Amino acid sequence: MSNEPIELVEQGGPSRLALMSAGVVGIVLVVLIAILATSEGQSGLGPSPLVGELTPEVSGLAVDGSNYDIRDERDRWVVVNFFSTSCIPCIVEHPELVAFDEEHSATGDASVVSIAFSDTSRNVIDFFAENGGDWSVLAEDTGRHAISFGVAAVPETYLVSPRGIITTKFTGGVTQADIENEISRLTGGQ
Repeated sequence: MSNEPIELVEQGGPSRLALMSAGVVGIVLVVLIAILATSEGQSGLGPSPLVGELTPEVSGLAVDGSNYDIRDERDRWVVVNFFSTSCIPCIVEHPELVAFDEEHSATGDASVVSIAFSDTSRNVIDFFAENGGDWSVLAEDTGRHAISFGVAAVPETYLVSPRGIITTKFTGGVTQADIENEISRLTGGQ
């Protein structure tokens, strides 16, 4: 054995490779979070076993104190919109629903009803006061509606024909043009 002193190598913290790897992972996570937070969601037509069927019951006390029943909407198109006040795609689509409602309330050929999904009446009232929208909004005891429609995530929007049949399911944010185009397609452009 040698009598030479043993040099201890001091561990001076993480290696350069570990630091670079952690930095890259951090950047990727930040970018992913930013994309998800600002995403408008994927919109489009979604499959649903309800398409072609009579709409499930949609009734209850609206946030304005009136009673709502979708059966009173026969003879006109109804847009049934499931939303949440904290959902980014729901917030983005809201002005589109307002524009659709304003255009069709004059002729009375279509209406909108919104159903809050895992939200509070207070949040819903504040949201509509700030963002507009003059249609029935259900915010209490809405879980039964979400179950009846099979709602998995918001926004989900259903188009109901004047006969009460669900014709279309939109997943993700919907636009006024999406709804208008679908009505036009279903009516043969009439």
